[in-house]
Amino acid sequence: MRDFSTVVYRHLLDRLKAANYSFQTFSGYLQSPQPRTILLRHDVDDRKLHSLQFARIQHEKGIVGSYYFRMVPESYDEGVIREIYELGHEVGYHYEDMDFAKGDPHKAIRLFEQHLEKLRNVVPVQTICMHGSPRSKYDNKDVWKHYQYRDYGLIGEPYFDLDFKKVFYLTDTGRRWDGHSVSVRDKVADHFKLHFHTTQDIIHSVNQGHFPATAMLNFHPQRWTDHYLTWVMDKQKQRVKNTAKYWLIKLRSSPNKGILRDEQRTAS
Repeated sequence: MRDFSTVVYRHLLDRLKAANYSFQTFSGYLQSPQPRTILLRHDVDDRKLHSLQFARIQHEKGIVGSYYFRMVPESYDEGVIREIYELGHEVGYHYEDMDFAKGDPHKAIRLFEQHLEKLRNVVPVQTICMHGSPRSKYDNKDVWKHYQYRDYGLIGEPYFDLDFKKVFYLTDTGRRWDGHSVSVRDKVADHFKLHFHTTQDIIHSVNQGHFPATAMLNFHPQRWTDHYLTWVMDKQKQRVKNTAKYWLIKLRSSPNKGILRDEQRTAS
């Protein structure tokens, strides 16, 4: 089975179910956490129909997840958003307003208000999650240094409201499950000291009973496909992106990072 295919994704869900994990949305977990549970988070960055396919697969299996939509054409589609919500999943806002506002938090919060209202006119929204915006020098979470998201009737943002000492976090950023070195912002402190490179590694851990009791798995569904040519092209593109992001991270953490100009930004 090729990794990052829906075949492997289905197998992962089946093994988690067989291991007696429950599945909760992020908002559901915040309000009533279950002792042995998986939070399936999906960042809808691109190829929105891939996210819809994931939502349908989960619905077939009686599983729920959380889907975070950006305000860009590659992600935002009211028909897709409504169908995912009607399948029983949570929908949230994948905000990147500090990037849109070029680092101005006051302009960013006005954009955030407009975008949140637009999404709420389609479906209810209780939670948000930042978009990493790897090409940008601005961290979208920084808007909350000046404002409070709870003032907007929101109950959670994963990077602020999950205790990652208790909730194991895995993300497929970089088209791998151990992409910390090529992730610009989608990373948290590692308190579990577990290493998974492939989805099969995760499945093996679940089968052996070694996987943590509570975990958030973050998927970017645009990376997951059964179409062979698309799969191969995505794999090659991701190699280039990972190399570029690795050096971008090195440059930004360098004492001479001030020399990095906007035109040197790399693709996400």
